Amino acid sequence: MVQKSRTTKETSIQVAFAPYGSGKAKIDTGIGFFDHMLESFAKHGGFDLEVHCKGDLHIDQHHSVEDVGIVLGEAFHEAIFPVQNVERFGDSVVVMDETAISCALDLSNRPYLVYEVLLEGKIGDFDAELVEEFMRAFVFNAKITCHLIQLRGKNRHHIAEATFKALAVALKRALRRTTSGVPSTKGVL
Repeated sequence: MVQKSRTTKETSIQVAFAPYGSGKAKIDTGIGFFDHMLESFAKHGGFDLEVHCKGDLHIDQHHSVEDVGIVLGEAFHEAIFPVQNVERFGDSVVVMDETAISCALDLSNRPYLVYEVLLEGKIGDFDAELVEEFMRAFVFNAKITCHLIQLRGKNRHHIAEATFKALAVALKRALRRTTSGVPSTKGVL
């Protein structure tokens, strides 16, 4: 289990992450909907995940959500790099009722995000555009290439949750164990 922490004037975060776990999550960010998304991420990725965040929620949720993405991305990167004996590429399409979200990714050690998910407004008291902020922070700190595309959907809750689940399932598939050594013609990622 990789443990990472980060303390700023805006947030204090501790993350423990294991990529090959059983989907157990212990999440406390002070943001109920975000806790639910991280629990779904752990469950569908088969990750063991603990996240504790004390943030400046009296201002808004932005700093907490983005900073959790940063720390979780750093923990993910530390847990899997250098990449060896894994599939490397992963993809998924996750549906929730009327919603379908596609995720394709590469454990490339080169951060890049394509985010084509239309998500604005509120989900309860959660600012829906923070899903993109989390994804950008996670992807860039995990140092992966990730394309998240909304194929269809109307319900904000379904769109957000399918986005987290699609990322989790694609990561689980990219982390599938192989015996191929470094999955690159360069010999290093």
